[in-house]
Amino acid sequence: MAIDALIDAGIDSITIVGGFQIGKVEALIAQRYAAYPEIRVCFNPFYEVADNLASCWIVRDRMEGDFVLINGDTLFETALVSHVLQSEYAPITLSVDYKAAFDEDDMKVELATDKWVRHVSKLLTPEQSHAESIGFIYFRREGATLFRNAVAQALRDPNKLKSWYLAIIDQLAGQHQVNSRSVQGFKWCEIDFIQDLQRAERLFSTSDSEINHCQHDKSSSRETIIPLPM
Repeated sequence: MAIDALIDAGIDSITIVGGFQIGKVEALIAQRYAAYPEIRVCFNPFYEVADNLASCWIVRDRMEGDFVLINGDTLFETALVSHVLQSEYAPITLSVDYKAAFDEDDMKVELATDKWVRHVSKLLTPEQSHAESIGFIYFRREGATLFRNAVAQALRDPNKLKSWYLAIIDQLAGQHQVNSRSVQGFKWCEIDFIQDLQRAERLFSTSDSEINHCQHDKSSSRETIIPLPM
C-alpha cells in the first residue's frame, strides 16, 4: 500500500532497503511492480548487527537532490504524500501527528513555537513531547547533502551501528535545519504487531469522503528510500 500511494502521488523511483527475508521482498516487488523498473530492492548485509542508520549508509548514493525517507513499517494514503510534498520549503521536513498522550515507544518530537523541530527522540519528557514522528521525512537541496554527510560521519563510530537515522535528524534539528509538517487528519498507521495490521485494515477500508485530497504532479523526479525494519 505504501508503494502504491507513492506511485499515485507521482513518485516511481523507489529504493527499498532490507535484510531479513529479503528474498521474499524481492520476489514480491518483481511480481507486483514489474512495470516499474525504477523500483529496486537493496540488500543490507549488516541487518543482524546494525539498525536503520546503516541502511541509510548502504544507499547513500541515492540521496541526491530531493528525496523522501520512509519507515518500511508505515502505511499512509496518497493524500498524505501529496500534502507533505507541497509543504513550505525547508532543508528537511519531518511529518508529525498529534495526540493527547504519548507512550514510551513513540518517536516523540519537541517543536518550537514556529513549528521548527527542536528534538526527536523516544526519550523526551512529557513536557517536551508536542507531536509524534510518523516516519516520513522530505529532504530538499542542501538537506539531502547534510543528511548524507552526517550519516557517513556517524558510522565512523562503531558505537553508532545500532542507531536510528532519526538520531541524525535530532542532530540536524539542533542546527535549525528541520521543519515540521502536520499530517493530522490524514490516514497513516505504523505496523509493529498483528493488532496494528488489523487496525490498518479497518482504517484504510473506511470512506475517504472526509479527507481533503491534494493535487499532485505526475512528473515528479523525487527519489524515495524505504528502510525496512531490522
